[in-house]
Amino acid sequence: MAKLVRQQQVDVLVGFYAFGLQESDDVDLPVPFPDDFDFDAFLSTHPGRLDITSGGHTHTATVSVEVWDGPPPGQDPAGWDEQAEADFVSTSGDVAVWSMHVGRSDDLITLADAGGSWRVRVSCAGRAAAAALSEGEGTGHGVERYLIQFWPAHS
Repeated sequence: MAKLVRQQQVDVLVGFYAFGLQESDDVDLPVPFPDDFDFDAFLSTHPGRLDITSGGHTHTATVSVEVWDGPPPGQDPAGWDEQAEADFVSTSGDVAVWSMHVGRSDDLITLADAGGSWRVRVSCAGRAAAAALSEGEGTGHGVERYLIQFWPAHS
């Protein structure tokens, strides 16, 4: 049974319905954030990058990140509005949070002490509330929640 290795929570500024997670050592990435962002997909990828679309235009989402030593227990789809999985490669073991509004944030997510190949599952709840908020008063905090789970790709 897989064990939870590390857990972290970050507040992410969502802008233009999107945010991203990108390899911290991003100088050699062929497609840096936000180039070629796919706004039609909940989760899309480029080398060293995860692009995530939101239900709301501008708000602060609550993002919980978990790092596991193997595949984590499955999430009940009934508790989430969207779920998707992808592969991710980190050369440094650190991932930076990116916003369409402010670029790279100061938040770093540590996956490991060194680089490696990962599998990631992204789950989201509160998309309709974030969308309604965008159409109404504008911005909000913590209305949309994400759970992002990483585990070694070959486990």
